[in-house]
Amino acid sequence: MNNFSYIKAASVQAAIDQSTAGFNVKYIAGGTNLIDLMKYNLTRADTLVDVNRVQENKDIIEMENGGLRLSAFATNAQTAYNPLIERRYPLLSRAILAGASAQIRNMATNGGNLLQRTRCYYFYDANVPCNKREPGSGCAAIAGYNRIMAILGTSESCIAVFPSDMCIALAALEAIVNVEGPEGSRSIPFADFHRLPGDTPHLDNNIGQDEIITSIDLPAKGFSKNYSYLKLRDRNSYAFALVSVASGLDLDGDVIREARIALGGVAHKPWRVEEAEDFLRGKPANQSNFRQAAEMILKGATGYRHNEFKIELAKRAIVRNCMMALNPATQLPGAQPSV
Repeated sequence: MNNFSYIKAASVQAAIDQSTAGFNVKYIAGGTNLIDLMKYNLTRADTLVDVNRVQENKDIIEMENGGLRLSAFATNAQTAYNPLIERRYPLLSRAILAGASAQIRNMATNGGNLLQRTRCYYFYDANVPCNKREPGSGCAAIAGYNRIMAILGTSESCIAVFPSDMCIALAALEAIVNVEGPEGSRSIPFADFHRLPGDTPHLDNNIGQDEIITSIDLPAKGFSKNYSYLKLRDRNSYAFALVSVASGLDLDGDVIREARIALGGVAHKPWRVEEAEDFLRGKPANQSNFRQAAEMILKGATGYRHNEFKIELAKRAIVRNCMMALNPATQLPGAQPSV
């Protein structure tokens, strides 16, 4: 690890001022991803600006539109176990608790969760080419061992996946990301925050160099009655998703008024297909319709030898998760799945 300066900022503006005043400055809160990247020499910083002392929007705020504003500086654990989140946005709580380990959730912040980088084997191996790490060098994963890699939204430059669980729920909930920077503040719809690889896979999101995430807004609709988060992985703890699904349903009896379905572990960003959600509107909530929606969501999916199984796995996961959303009690330990 290289030498760096360390500065504590007491406010968002102080952090921005420190970032713009120096060269190669990075913000740090929990550090659960950034420190790993620095240890592997995958990123360097001349200065780290610690934002843990920032108090703006530190607590969850109820907004006039009926939604909630989450602090970007709160930890994942604080958010998941907050009574307002558990009651009004249980989908988000379940997704957060499916991620990482209790120790990491106690350190990792909401803002950092959005900014974490891929866990691609080849990205972390400096001895092989990786366009995310060194643009133009190539993608070793395409012809390599790619079992955990993407099947949707890929390009010739990159087939890495975005690893977050929390963000899959935020995508389904249509959250808004609020950021501040030298040019002021702005709000980014969650669907526009992360990027597909295209020919610039080294750019993971649309946040500016000196901008900092300050908060995340949740709309009033939290799908608190019919929701489910399903994470399929190689082992049941501390593993990234092969496929994950966040589902929220608004029902009138057994008829779907609105559906939200977001996938993780399959693309460079949380994956939603609004055409499939529109298809479900006004239809009975049953396996047949969920299967048709799953086919639409996975349309165009491409496997790369070792990960071809993900295509059918994702379809089955969507159906199973939507059926579980009809009765969230099926998600409790020991409960039997609906399909």
